[in-house]
Amino acid sequence: MSPRPARRRVAVVGTGAIVTGGHLPALRAHADRTELVAAVDVDPGRLDAFRAEAGGDIAGYTSMGAMLDAVRPHLVLIGTPPSLHREQTVAALKAGAWVLCEKPLCLSLAEYDDIAAAEEASGAYASVVFQHRYGSGAAHARDLIASGELGAPLVAHCQTTWHRDAAYYAVPWRGRWATEGGGPTMGHGIHQYDLLLHLLGPWAEVRAMASRLVHDTESEDVSTALVRFANGALATVVNSVLSPDEVSRVRVDCADATVELTHLYGHRNDDWTYTPARHVAPERAAAWRTPAADVPSSHTAQLGAVLDAWDAGARPPGSGPQARATLEFAAALYKAAFTGQPVLAGEIAPGDPFHSVMHGDHPDWTPEERA
Repeated sequence: MSPRPARRRVAVVGTGAIVTGGHLPALRAHADRTELVAAVDVDPGRLDAFRAEAGGDIAGYTSMGAMLDAVRPHLVLIGTPPSLHREQTVAALKAGAWVLCEKPLCLSLAEYDDIAAAEEASGAYASVVFQHRYGSGAAHARDLIASGELGAPLVAHCQTTWHRDAAYYAVPWRGRWATEGGGPTMGHGIHQYDLLLHLLGPWAEVRAMASRLVHDTESEDVSTALVRFANGALATVVNSVLSPDEVSRVRVDCADATVELTHLYGHRNDDWTYTPARHVAPERAAAWRTPAADVPSSHTAQLGAVLDAWDAGARPPGSGPQARATLEFAAALYKAAFTGQPVLAGEIAPGDPFHSVMHGDHPDWTPEERA
């Protein structure tokens, strides 16, 4: 057997809650394969606090460019506000580093094209954090659906009904197209419908609605969609920040079984249930039980998958076509909602206003119209 590759030198960009609460534990869990060597934050006080919490000899920088020049990391973890993601991801790729970036990877399909070009030029890869795809429960469900063991997928429901108050939107970059890219369609529900796409495969058509019902934001605070998948399945998708009883749910009704996931911000095996159709023999349904190993959805699980791909010399999951497909779905939902017309997969190409910005310069939704 060939020896395990050396530990990858890792830098984090942004040292807020998602990095301390998600990425730092993931790095600690994979300490045999990674070494945190640098951190970047524009706030020196927050940077120093993170370095103290992380421990070890971690260099601190207030400039990402200075960090890349000095440290030359193998992997960069990005946890900054969304408007910075494209620029920082491209910079890391140009420096030869792989990237694992918080969602959304960027704010438009046009920005994604910039990232794809940087990947092509550098040979490095950029993955987006969609940790709900990872963990034993999600892997098991996808295998059962993809293999046909549950029968053909027919009907699905995807629900992100969360609650965010006015104080949440008092943060300057939230609820604005230029800094967040959209409302709950881009910033909240994207995790659940990414998982839905992961389970059911390519989508074919989207019809949608969106509205501002409560919050004084540029973007929506609720959206709904009807989706036709390439395999013929029909689905509903709800993205809300107006719902006092918070829940995240994905349900897929197949010909032989219903598989359902109910959770909030993360799931384990016990959060998945399988209900067999009446005609299914008990012994067949018993084989659908979730696996004995219980790996929760997490940054730890996704970082492990990225490192496994690196060791294998393969494109990491959550990058390339996978990352683009989820972003394209978001753009299609917005286009369908704002124009009132169905949107087909592949329709939003360069020259389409929804390719360059998620609001598509629609007169009811552009920031200029609400100034």
